[in-house]
Amino acid sequence: MPSTSPGRLWIVATPLGNPGDFSPRAREIVQRADAVLCEDTRRTGLLFSQCGLTARRLVSFHDRNEQSRQEDALRRLREGAELALVSDAGTPLVADPGYRLVRACRAEGIAVSPVPGPSAPVAALSAAGLPPLPYTFLGFLPRDDAGRRQTLAAFARTPGSLVFFERKDRLQASLAVAAALLGPREAAICRELTKTHEEFILFRLENHGELAADLLGEVTVILGPPEDELRAAPEEARACLRRLADAAGRRLRPKELARQAHGLLPGWSVKELYELLTDGGAGDDQGA
Repeated sequence: MPSTSPGRLWIVATPLGNPGDFSPRAREIVQRADAVLCEDTRRTGLLFSQCGLTARRLVSFHDRNEQSRQEDALRRLREGAELALVSDAGTPLVADPGYRLVRACRAEGIAVSPVPGPSAPVAALSAAGLPPLPYTFLGFLPRDDAGRRQTLAAFARTPGSLVFFERKDRLQASLAVAAALLGPREAAICRELTKTHEEFILFRLENHGELAADLLGEVTVILGPPEDELRAAPEEARACLRRLADAAGRRLRPKELARQAHGLLPGWSVKELYELLTDGGAGDDQGA
């Protein structure tokens, strides 16, 4: 009797929050698959119910049982089954289980095919207004302070933006570490992507303490590229402030001048420019 040809593992992206983002191809795959491997069967089951989908079988496949479930998944694939791997939301493997299974499939010659769709890091970068290329995705930062410091320090000089996920109760601690290690730069908090209360909060990393402490929902953080290499020299900053003050007839207050100059002087925060003005370094007669 001829041996059964291997099956296929589908890597299926699911909506971040809006069910309308579930692609027709993804819907077709999860319904026809012999089983759907998912982080949380209840959460995936609810999503499928909201979308009017019926899966043949939902199988738990998460961080804590990935190793023990992998061999069973491989056995079924060897026997010709089609399996779909999904995460709780977005594109699997980007910050979720599944890498080892995909690697094992590749090693055995079992077909693995992506079914592209929503991805939180890409969605956040596309709409935040911070430089999208190049970017480095860090997943979830470590829970402990030492781990956060070690991770962020390793990428302090990496060109481009840094993107990571964070839980609301650890957000301020992570931003404080980032500000201390990475220096002044643009930043964005992208929360509840594609959901009713979607919000993009743009701020300066060094001013993270001014953010509301009760931010809720799923959070993706973007930290813009390093700015110190692009930072305008103090002499250039003072000259720019003088030109703006002269153009305004010396009528603008220091804080207003600092805000105007901020967009013209890479690497300088509004607070630093205000201090430059109030220290008397940008001119002799700025108004108070």
